[in-house]
Amino acid sequence: MTEIVSLPDITGSAVLAALRGGVLSIGNFDGVHLGHASLLAQTRRLADQLGGPAIACLFDPHPIAILRPELAPKRLTSIDQRAQRMTKLSIDFLLVCQTSPALLNLSAKAFFDALVCDTLDCRGVVEGQNFCFGKDRQGDVRALRTWCGEHGIKFRVAEMESVDGSMISSTRIRDLLAGGDVRTAAAMMATPHVIRGRVGHGDRRGRTLGFPTANLEQIDVVIPAAGVYAGYASVGDTRHRAAIHIGESPTFQSGDATKVEVHLIGFDGDLYDQTLDVELIDRVRGVVRFHSVDALTDQLRKDIRFAQQLLVAP
Repeated sequence: MTEIVSLPDITGSAVLAALRGGVLSIGNFDGVHLGHASLLAQTRRLADQLGGPAIACLFDPHPIAILRPELAPKRLTSIDQRAQRMTKLSIDFLLVCQTSPALLNLSAKAFFDALVCDTLDCRGVVEGQNFCFGKDRQGDVRALRTWCGEHGIKFRVAEMESVDGSMISSTRIRDLLAGGDVRTAAAMMATPHVIRGRVGHGDRRGRTLGFPTANLEQIDVVIPAAGVYAGYASVGDTRHRAAIHIGESPTFQSGDATKVEVHLIGFDGDLYDQTLDVELIDRVRGVVRFHSVDALTDQLRKDIRFAQQLLVAP
């Protein structure tokens, strides 16, 4: 299991002895997509060669949230979800550094000296070709290679991963989700996009129509484009096939673009105040305004039938 370790200040906080002398890769790792997986696999291999832990390091909140809050991207995955996905890649530690104005004002060399040398005493570093660091992103792979060489630290540049000739990135995945293409997004992450939320009290209209839904609240990850999706909903260790509606309900002129309603197929029980993990497998259709409640009900039956056919029983 990848252990999450918090580091309030890279220039003055002590870390566990187990983190020292390992191989480090720094990034945001949002989504832990195939590009990240390749980078972290190389980190693991070098750590095995050098005999130390494999460490992924990210900064929370995202630096853009401090420098340009209006441009801060909605995240694809929580830190817990990233650690879960890194576990499959045999990463020992996910180091979460607290982002602050003081951190963002460190020069590239001061950043390198503080984190890579003093705090972690790294034996190796693995980064992507476009990696930049330090104030105003002044540090790059060339500088990192030079400084690692001066300190006897092994340095590797990971090859970039691509799909259909285009580089995989968290930004590209967000764009796919914004267009409702959850299937291609999942292919880039090697796992479906997951929405996690607390089940709240909605307008109970779904139950009236014969299709009760769990209304998700407190969602803090990217919500895909409005539409109806087929997927899975997990409550604890139990996984159910599900039909998911995202967005407003034009037939009733209610809701908004962030409303998420989940119908667990074949489930009958109370989910209020529980946490639900929803995997989005494929988009069934867009949001449509129906001329009558009967027409809507008929379409919901078709949506659920389609989802049942599309999804493998868990």
